[in-house]
Amino acid sequence: MEGKTTRISPADIDRQREFCDKIQEAWAARPSQPLAYVDTYGCQQNEADSERIRGYLTAMGCGFTDDEKAADVIVINTCAIREHAEDRVFGNVGALVHAKRAHPGQIICLCGCMAQEPRVAEKLRQSYRHVDLVFGPHALWKFPELLYRVVSRRGRVFETTDEAGSIAEGIPLSRQDGVKAWVSIMYGCNNFCTYCIVPYVRGRERSRLPEDVLAEIRALVEEGYKDITLLGQNVNSYGKDLGLDMDFADLLEKIEAIPGDFLIRFMTSHPKDASQKLFEVMGKSRKIAPVFHLPVQAGNDRVLKAMNRVYTREEYLDKVRRLREQVPDIVLTSDIIVGFPGETTPEFEDTLSLIEEVRFDALFTFIFSPREGTPAASMEDPMPMEEKKANFQRLVDAQNAISAEKHAAYIGRRLRCLVDGVGEEMGYPLVARTPGNRLVRLENGEECLVGSFREVEITGANTWSLTGRLV
Repeated sequence: MEGKTTRISPADIDRQREFCDKIQEAWAARPSQPLAYVDTYGCQQNEADSERIRGYLTAMGCGFTDDEKAADVIVINTCAIREHAEDRVFGNVGALVHAKRAHPGQIICLCGCMAQEPRVAEKLRQSYRHVDLVFGPHALWKFPELLYRVVSRRGRVFETTDEAGSIAEGIPLSRQDGVKAWVSIMYGCNNFCTYCIVPYVRGRERSRLPEDVLAEIRALVEEGYKDITLLGQNVNSYGKDLGLDMDFADLLEKIEAIPGDFLIRFMTSHPKDASQKLFEVMGKSRKIAPVFHLPVQAGNDRVLKAMNRVYTREEYLDKVRRLREQVPDIVLTSDIIVGFPGETTPEFEDTLSLIEEVRFDALFTFIFSPREGTPAASMEDPMPMEEKKANFQRLVDAQNAISAEKHAAYIGRRLRCLVDGVGEEMGYPLVARTPGNRLVRLENGEECLVGSFREVEITGANTWSLTGRLV
């Protein structure tokens, strides 16, 4: 893999728009508008990538459908982080052979992190011959060109070149939510945690220029977006590759200065790069939401070292203490991996004790999933799965008790919340989010309030969410 970031030129993006026009012309003779189905797996970065894919498809003249059988173009945007997600993708892709048999002109595309893995690309080439186009994250910017090669019947297309990665500005976007927006500020990762496939499939860290990020956010605010999440595999590393003497905390201050009533969120953060400067910027901000996702992964120093996390338990706890000094009402969430190769139950209990000490508001918890091509995949792993599952349940039970207690403390409080959607359950017409991103099911209110900040009195709570009433 090369180490140099490629910045795609405006002329290259204009060329992709020309391919969009060519595809639209090729489809002009169809009796009805071509329909596309975009299926997204994985993280918010994949969601942001799918917005660009939908933007390109819109420029090609496509409408959208949720029915894979009705689609003329299917794009499956994949995640490679865990084996379970990969198995689901292969199962769903295999089932599409029936849709294509009924609709022979259908074009099936698979992209995202899975596509960038050589073994996956080869498996698709050999065993899933109904898949027409396979491309990795590095090639997303030239999706129209790749699709045109399929449309013009030049055979199946595979574009999974191993490279450091690129930055492309000016790709059209089609956002599905008019209230919340994702903004990628950087791509890739340099950390090489021993369990993680991301640096191998998304390339090295590379930051967008601050003026491009700020211009996108200004436009979103002018369009009425109220909740803007900055995305990166490690947002704390933003700017290190630019040579502009600007870090992530500086970028946040510039976003804070944009006029308008909106909230700024960000994810994900690596603890080693979460700085005192960042904590202080958050502490004095009026727009940065008081929520911080700070993945710890384990509470034992030997396991952290085996994971190549580059911090100790005490260093992590010290950052949590300093963050809470600056932002006393911070909502703190984290990731935990149970059963990392070689982890013993006493070492796992160090993770349990860390959870009790920190008292996270919520956790994302996983049993270790080996990823081929990462160092951890070849490490000895003697703990039986039954023991891992038992430890995992202990972890879930401990965190659920903490989350329930923390949520119960909201009852009776009045908070300024963002009404961000209609309810999906009987009796709750709307849903909202607290500044700390806690879900609130609202007992009253009209759909016209979606997209506005409203005062909410919290009336109830459970382990996973709150209930409230508009004041």
